[in-house]
Amino acid sequence: MKKTFLLSAAALALIASPFAFQNSADAQISTRSDAMTIDPQRGVLTMAPLLERVTPAVVSINTLDEGDAPDEDRELSREEQLMERFFGGRLPNTNRGPRAGLGSGVIVDADEGLIITNNHVIEDADEITVTLEDRRRIEATLVGTDPDTDIALLKIDADNLRELRLARAGEAKVGDYVIAVGNPFGLSSTVTSGIISALGREQGGGLNRSRYENYIQTDASINPGNSGGALINSKGELIGINTAIVSRSGSSAGIGFAVPIRTVENVVEQLRENGEVRRGRIGVIIQDVTPELRAGLGLKSLNGALVSEVGEDTPAEKAGLESGDVVIAFNGDDVIDSSDLRNFVGLVQPGTRADITYLRDGSRRTTKITVEAAPEDETPTRRASSEPEEMEMMEAFDGAEVSNIPDELELRGGEDGVYVANVDRGSRAQRAGLVKGDVIRKVGKNDISDLDDFEDAVRGDGPFALQIERQGRNLFLAVK
Repeated sequence: MKKTFLLSAAALALIASPFAFQNSADAQISTRSDAMTIDPQRGVLTMAPLLERVTPAVVSINTLDEGDAPDEDRELSREEQLMERFFGGRLPNTNRGPRAGLGSGVIVDADEGLIITNNHVIEDADEITVTLEDRRRIEATLVGTDPDTDIALLKIDADNLRELRLARAGEAKVGDYVIAVGNPFGLSSTVTSGIISALGREQGGGLNRSRYENYIQTDASINPGNSGGALINSKGELIGINTAIVSRSGSSAGIGFAVPIRTVENVVEQLRENGEVRRGRIGVIIQDVTPELRAGLGLKSLNGALVSEVGEDTPAEKAGLESGDVVIAFNGDDVIDSSDLRNFVGLVQPGTRADITYLRDGSRRTTKITVEAAPEDETPTRRASSEPEEMEMMEAFDGAEVSNIPDELELRGGEDGVYVANVDRGSRAQRAGLVKGDVIRKVGKNDISDLDDFEDAVRGDGPFALQIERQGRNLFLAVK
């Protein structure tokens, strides 16, 4: 029986990937070891050799927000008004006094003492203290933050630090074995394991912390205090920074999220150089390709970002992009949906010259585009509404009153098109997403000048892909 166990454990060890780790304190000498191996003295399967090299690079981060001095004359917040109403008086220093915070961080450059963590871990902190695995406590300085990806970069002055090697971007796959290292609930150097459950998660479980979302989802246990900690692969390489969980209780429910290493590298590079992240944009509004739009536009795939509008005098217009184009690749990376394009463009430094590949009328085209700087107050490349995802219409436009555009209307897109004068509540047209005031500019590939053009374009059973103007913005809808 014992012989059978050892044989099985050895087989598992054979399939584990080797790992490489950089140690600045040892002149950056790389060593190699099995991620899982048999301890020859105890005869047990273990990852101890890997973790002995990895955990010193994951630190504990303590923050202190001194708060503001109480001001008896200031206006109470809604929360404080409720407290005063139900408890009969203002609580001392409510939301105003010193507040302590706890999180994790990862040393990525031992020579410079650079540490990655989450922005929400150190946000509003007046003091940031890093505690190393050897119990040294060192005051950290903030190099820069990027709230849009929830990444922050710290710096400490210390010797004999360990750093984590970064994994190669794009190598992670669903099903890969991963390990989360951090300080949940203040329990330093806690290690949990699992697999990658999904890639490219956006708005996971209602996450709204960052605007550029492309999370790694894992079932490795992540809890409060793990934020900013490391998610590593079986070679001991950093593949992501743990940032959030979905849970009703506040503790791990097996759904955790990490910012992928590709995003982390881009942000850290800019923070090191500039102290801030400078966003890029190309000047388009985009949406996903739904099954209905795919049929209505005659596309072969759901992949890509559908361009619903191109801004005037923008990089996209100069590159020749038009409304109705479907972007399928950006700078060599496949674009699966609109969030992919938004992330790729938003994380590119302004001035970068990039290749963009798109579909137009069934043909594949590639051109060059120069990414420009996005205004500071601009939201990311936006996704126009593509609602609803499920259409129930059996007859096109049932419940919609469509007419020529009234003369008194001044529209951004000009006078060509037809006007949706009314949509009956609960009708198939309403369920298709049409609303009163929409202007239909195009049906499929057919430009619409007036009601006659529209009636000719919608003969048959459909589906019909409509390009409409709504409140000054263009978007696509599909009706069956």
